Amino acid sequence: MIWKPNVTVAAVLERDGRFLLVEEETEDGIRYNQPAGHLECREALCDAAVRETLEETGYAFAPQYLVGIYSWRNEAKDVTYLRFAFGGEITGHDAERPLDDGIVAARWLTLDEIRALAPRHRSPLILRCIEDWLAGRRYPLDLLTHYG
Repeated sequence: MIWKPNVTVAAVLERDGRFLLVEEETEDGIRYNQPAGHLECREALCDAAVRETLEETGYAFAPQYLVGIYSWRNEAKDVTYLRFAFGGEITGHDAERPLDDGIVAARWLTLDEIRALAPRHRSPLILRCIEDWLAGRRYPLDLLTHYG
């Protein structure tokens, strides 16, 4: 059997000292995550981050840099995730846009609020991506090449 990780993307977005997270329904109850989701077939990583951010929050996102690449294994679910986290600009917002099924709301939270919610994070990657962003980790998008 060939093993493959689940490839995901996430957007790390900050505005006025607050970070954009989504509150979402999961099989484990209400959890918090960055706007994030799975890469679709033939989709470029940046395009996936743009799509997921819009679908989950109503915000238009323009990726400008890669914050990091993360591998995390959820032993309880026997799943490994390979996450590409992007940073950039919000270029618009459609407050009337219906959000993806399962998304309760998009929330702008302070770092202290996010840390206080750690037991309800979808994964340990949420806080790690924010900490990397705060540490100034910014890698050029040309590290990624999409043939398609």
